[in-house]
Amino acid sequence: MSRLQTLSDAEWDLIEDFMPSSDGRRGRRFSDHRLVVEGIIYRYRTGVAWRDLPAEFGPWQTVWKRHRRFAGDGTWDKVLTALLTRADTMGVIDWDVAVDSTIARAHQHATNTRRLAGAPSNYMMQMPEPVDHAIGRSRGGLSTKVHQLCDGKGRPMVIAVGPGQGSDSKMFPHLLAAVRVPRDGVGRPRTTPDAVLADKAYSSRAHRTLLRSRGITAVIAEPRDQQSNRKRRGSRGGRPPLTDPGRYVKRHVIENSFERFKQWRGLATRYDKLASTYRAAVLLRAILLWLPALTERP
Repeated sequence: MSRLQTLSDAEWDLIEDFMPSSDGRRGRRFSDHRLVVEGIIYRYRTGVAWRDLPAEFGPWQTVWKRHRRFAGDGTWDKVLTALLTRADTMGVIDWDVAVDSTIARAHQHATNTRRLAGAPSNYMMQMPEPVDHAIGRSRGGLSTKVHQLCDGKGRPMVIAVGPGQGSDSKMFPHLLAAVRVPRDGVGRPRTTPDAVLADKAYSSRAHRTLLRSRGITAVIAEPRDQQSNRKRRGSRGGRPPLTDPGRYVKRHVIENSFERFKQWRGLATRYDKLASTYRAAVLLRAILLWLPALTERP
């Protein structure tokens, strides 16, 4: 397979039907979707500027505008949801899910747009562009934080982006609420994992209560300060939370997932001015991580 081609024929067949057929505003029919998608993948995989795309993908303006369109109309959200439905039907989703976040440094080309820092925004699903463009200042400088919930094999199920200084703990209820895998046919979507694996940043009584109320096993490490406070209070501190060591060792799958994400240079460093276009690229990478499991022969 050429370095300009990433998708196999079988993988393209799974997502082709979800590509928009025309521009609804002008009625102009789209063409060469596969070539354009390959151009988008190449751009984020290599981290080149849009203007530097190889001529084999056609005019770079076409590739960029199509990516912007897919980011705005939720195309990649629809594709990922459809793939999750197929994966659930095939029984390949591991419902011991893991949650965490990773930082992507924002390049200077991504930070020269006016933004309103500190304003409340929802970075979860299809929505207007957040006023801060999901860029904030953390210890490493201007950055974006990618929040992710993945299945037990490190394949993304829910993705959100936020400013680099954003709290992992505050984002957790939103990530959990966004778990929704429709059934293939009749039946309610599945919204409840078997267990949630998370590090100490997600340890709180509120989160454990939320998981317990939904019948989800909490596999979350307890930090030392919480242990000390509980012991200091004696019997009023309650019992130590139970953590399954056999399950907790699987938490590394989400770190492996982020490692695969950052093999794409255009994701490891954010060059996009808009949060919606950057998140769309992260979704596209997530889709490519699911496709091999859905096209393998039994």
